[in-house]
Amino acid sequence: MRKSYVIFGAGRQGTASAYDLIVHGDASLVRMLDKEEKAAKSAASRINALTESHFAVGQKVDAEDSRAVEKVLEDADGCISAVPYFYNLEITEAAIRTKTHMTDMGGNEQVVRDQLALSQKAENAGISIIPDCGMGPGLTGSLAAYGIDVLDEAQDVYIWDGGLPQNPTPPWNYQVTFHINGLTNEYDGEATFIREGKVINVLTLTEYETLSFSPLGELEAFVTSGGTSTAILTYQGKLRTYQNKTLRYPGHFAQFSAFKLLGLFDQTPLSVDVAKISPREFFHVLLEPKIKADEFFHDICLIRVLIHGMKNGKPHEFKAEIVDRFDEKMGFTSMQRLTGWHTALMLEMAVQGRAKKGVNGLETAVDPAQFMDEFKKRGIEVKESLGPC
Repeated sequence: MRKSYVIFGAGRQGTASAYDLIVHGDASLVRMLDKEEKAAKSAASRINALTESHFAVGQKVDAEDSRAVEKVLEDADGCISAVPYFYNLEITEAAIRTKTHMTDMGGNEQVVRDQLALSQKAENAGISIIPDCGMGPGLTGSLAAYGIDVLDEAQDVYIWDGGLPQNPTPPWNYQVTFHINGLTNEYDGEATFIREGKVINVLTLTEYETLSFSPLGELEAFVTSGGTSTAILTYQGKLRTYQNKTLRYPGHFAQFSAFKLLGLFDQTPLSVDVAKISPREFFHVLLEPKIKADEFFHDICLIRVLIHGMKNGKPHEFKAEIVDRFDEKMGFTSMQRLTGWHTALMLEMAVQGRAKKGVNGLETAVDPAQFMDEFKKRGIEVKESLGPC
């Protein structure tokens, strides 16, 4: 029986999710909703052309309109939130009221914790809700969960990931393919890690290191927030280490550390002559036009997961890597594919009854091996190795 889906947000990632729902999710209808009707209809038209179908429909709906959100969910099997994270809690509550399975692209740990608090209500409604999907912490967390199961006893999990331009342009050598608010949100505040078996908070834009990543050579890595998500709750008391760092081209760390020290990430309005302005909003207005990627941005996304533990009574290391590039045939960026397809696959498994009921982190919501089997059908190469260390 074919399914009906709703996607809030007809931007890059939501568009990629729609493609996956039609090609792999048995969709007969995918409503692509956006506060801009033109964007919604344009995205739907593109997906229908790519899939040679008529299953995608564009419609104007503002995620801030709670009544409209609930109305479109009433006859949907599943929904995806591809709008900024601050809408996710209200959409979660609407999904529970309408008994609609849901996944979202996350972006804020506190919002995710508020969603988890609704788990019993979602379970009573007979639905599965999986927050914080996407590339990272989504796909990175799924790879880690898979590797943990491969070992007999996992001890230390190290994750690095990043989305970069294939052809970096100075002085930024970086382009953003998602909402600019997501970038500053990741660079501000604290990250939550497990170290020495204990949950700790680590300041963002710290613990700088370099590592080599073929084919790009030496890259920077440093702490950002949100990369570990629900894994910290899941593995607390079970692992010695669980941490994540973001990858960038050399020079990025120094630039954004300076911006942060200057106070440009602060959200408290400052008085400037007769006006009041939030430094972060001002920063967004200045920076976004200079680093915003165009529609067919040629990017490259990198993920590395290293897990140390025991296998057959001996120390072993599990390693998984993904190096994925802009899709020339479909015109999807790698970030779109890894983010949108992970989120869609999680929803498909929920709708198919292959996910735990309630609100659960992605590492426990579905079987990691089943997830990897399905993900590999999408043509994205995952290099795996397991050996003594």
